[in-house]
This record gives sequence, structure tokens and C-alpha cells, in this order.
Amino acid sequence: MARKKPAKDKSEKNSEVEESAPIQTGATSDETSATRTFDIPALKTKSSSSNQESTTGGRPSHKKPVHDVFKPHLQVELENGDPYCTTSIKIFGWPVDELIIRVLSKMISSLPTLQSISIWQAGLTDPMVITLANAVCVCMSLRVITLEGNPLVDHNHHLFFSEGSALTHLNLRNNRIEDEGARLLGAGLSTSTSANWTLTSLNLSFNHIGDVGAGHIAKGLRFNRTLLFLSLSNNHIGDSGAIQLATVLGEVVLTHEEIVQRRKLLLNKTHPSSSVVDADQSCAAKLSSDQLPSVASNASLNSNKGENKSTAKKRESSKPDGKRAPTKDQKCLKKSEGQDTEEKPHVYDQEHKKPVEMVSPLLNEALQQRNGELILPGNTTLASLSLAGNRITELSLPHFLTSLQMQDGGKGLLRLCLQRNHFAVECEPFMKIKEMMMLRDPLNKKSEEETEEEGEGSQCSDN
Repeated sequence: MARKKPAKDKSEKNSEVEESAPIQTGATSDETSATRTFDIPALKTKSSSSNQESTTGGRPSHKKPVHDVFKPHLQVELENGDPYCTTSIKIFGWPVDELIIRVLSKMISSLPTLQSISIWQAGLTDPMVITLANAVCVCMSLRVITLEGNPLVDHNHHLFFSEGSALTHLNLRNNRIEDEGARLLGAGLSTSTSANWTLTSLNLSFNHIGDVGAGHIAKGLRFNRTLLFLSLSNNHIGDSGAIQLATVLGEVVLTHEEIVQRRKLLLNKTHPSSSVVDADQSCAAKLSSDQLPSVASNASLNSNKGENKSTAKKRESSKPDGKRAPTKDQKCLKKSEGQDTEEKPHVYDQEHKKPVEMVSPLLNEALQQRNGELILPGNTTLASLSLAGNRITELSLPHFLTSLQMQDGGKGLLRLCLQRNHFAVECEPFMKIKEMMMLRDPLNKKSEEETEEEGEGSQCSDN
């Protein structure tokens, strides 16, 4: 007879059930960690009219302690409390992934009133930034983007003010941007053939930009005539980069490539039909090689001649109003006729409600020829430049002083910040720069006028 197996204790059975329970239910530690990463912080709404924050539950908000300020949160600003009119989106300290960015990009493209986006330490990657940049180009109401604490490997920050974007303010503080990223940003500001016509403010403070990167930014300022505010404070810029930035504010010596581009612009300006003729010739050459039949194919074309006529009549009868479809040569001609207008950049004037054509700085009539070189006036559009907290010494200060003296009255820099650098505050070049900037600063003039008016008023009251 077979022996009976001894019965297991209840404690052993319970332990076996506990061990097999996770396998049966399918709940693992990976799933619990995944649910933690997808925790969405509390969403806050803020009305632009009352400027009072409230939670989604409608509870009144109270002042939070200091340790709660830096907790991850989302904030949406609504225009007059209307949930269908979002004006601002803020993501603060919440790590996002590609799925969330895709959802956010669809939201951006469908919000006609969105004006500002702020993302702080969200762990953005280069593919996420590319997705966001594509959505930014579609949303024409978006004007301000703040991207802080999101370093990128491929330095794709420049995609936010690429061609087609309507951004006016871009804040890229504390993103570990180095010289390669500065090169892409400088090329986005301007080149010899293109320039950005919308961006007015660019903040690049607290990054890792050195002398080479400052040279790329200075190269981008050569033909940019829109940027008003530029901050390069708290970087690694020394005398070499500072001298290049100072030189571009005074005079610009044209290179060979820029001279060739200037001649092309002058040719198109004086003889606009020449480009159309060249385009027509290229279209004609293409048509002769593509459309003209060979001798061997003539027989097959003659055999199908009747069939082609019948099909052509059917196509003409199917067209509304008896209009024929444009042929390939007509399309080429239309394209060549519109080629000049496509190459000219335009900016929409909100005051006069019409597009304004932007003229390239290469066509400036104040061109000078000196020692066999062509020299143009420097950038006089930039009104504020901050280089505080860098590695600039006293050697580069005379270059800033010379460039400021070259700029005409009423044009050029109104504010130049050079504090916290490697030179004595009492040095003579810095004192001269400080005196010159005090005379240019409109805020100082306004305060002086107010003090004079107050003095005159007190004299009148005494009399």
C-alpha cells in the first residue's frame, strides 16, 4: 500500500499563497514604479483679470510655505476665467515624456489665444524639443517661451525661433548651452542670406558660452535688425569674445561671401526680370528633356492619338467653367513670377494692418570703402546688452568705448552691463563707459526731468 503524504502545515500553505499572489494578480514592482512616474501634479488655474490662483476644485488658494514653492506643479492662466481662452501654460519641475509632449503640442496648435509657455526642469530631450518647435510654428499667437533647466545633447534650442515662428521673447537660462549651441543660435539670428525678423528678446544667461560661442553670437548680430535685448551674463566669455561683440556694434567689414550676396541683391533690385528669365530658361530646359518624345516613341503616340483626343475632351468637359488645367510650363512660369516675392521677407504691421517688407542690411546706402574693404555701419538696433559675471578684463573695454562713440545719437545701445568682471570698477575706460551710458539711458533722463519739475513746483509754491 502506498504511503500517505504528510499534510502541510497551515503556516506553509499561507506562505505559498502569499508568494504566488503577485504572480496570479500580475501586480509587479515595475508597474507600481511606472504609476509613480506618471503621477500628474495638481493643476492650478489663474485668471488674467483677477490674478488669483485657484485649484481645479474651486477652492480658494492660500500662501504656501517655502518648501512647497518648488514642488512640481502645473499652472494654466485663463483670460477672464474663460476655460476656452488659455493664455499661458507653465510646467514647473514635473518630468515629462514624449507622450505628454505630443499631447501638449496638439494643445498648443489648437489654442488660438495662447501667448506664453514656461517649462522649468522638465527633463526635455531633443526629440521632445523638435516636437514642441513644430507646434510653436503653427501657433501664431504664441509670443513668449521660457525654457530653463533643460540641457540638450544636440543643442536644438535654436529651433524655437526658426523660420515661420512668431516668437518675440525667448528665455534659455541655465540650459548648459556651450559654443556649439551658441553657433546654432547665432545662425538663427542672421546669416548673409537670411535673418530673423520677429525675435526682440533673447536671454542666454547662466550657460557655458565661451569666447568661441560669443563670436558666433556676434556673427549673428551682424545683419539682425530686430533683436533689442540680449543677455549673456554669467557665462565664460573673456576678452576675445567681448571684443567681437564690441566690434559688431561699431562697424562691420564685409567678407567675400557677403559682398557676393550684396551684388546679387543689388542685381535683383535693379533688374528684377533677370531672375524670371533664368527661371524660365531652367524650366524650358527641363521641359525639353522631360516632355519632348523621342523618335522611337512617335509611332506609339500616333497610334493612340484618337484615344488621347477623346480623353482630353472628357477632361475639359469635367472642368468647371470650361477652365483647362494649367500645364507644366505654365506652372513653372507662375513659380518664376512669384520667385521674387517669396524671397523677400515680410513682417506684418499691426498698426497699419499690412505686411511690411524688410530690407536687408547689406543694401544700406551708408556703405564705405576704406583700404580696399567694404564697411557697413554696425548693429544699432540692439538697445540692451548684459555681459555681467563673465571673465572680461580691462583690455576689451576700449573696444566698447570706441564702438559706442561710433554710434549716432539716439541710436544704438541704451544699456550696457559689465559688472562683476575681472577689472577694477575704478578704471578709466569703465568710468567713461558708465558716464556715456548714463547720458543715454532714458530712465535716467526721465528721473532728471521729474526732479527738475518737482524743483520748479516747489519754487512756485514758495512764491
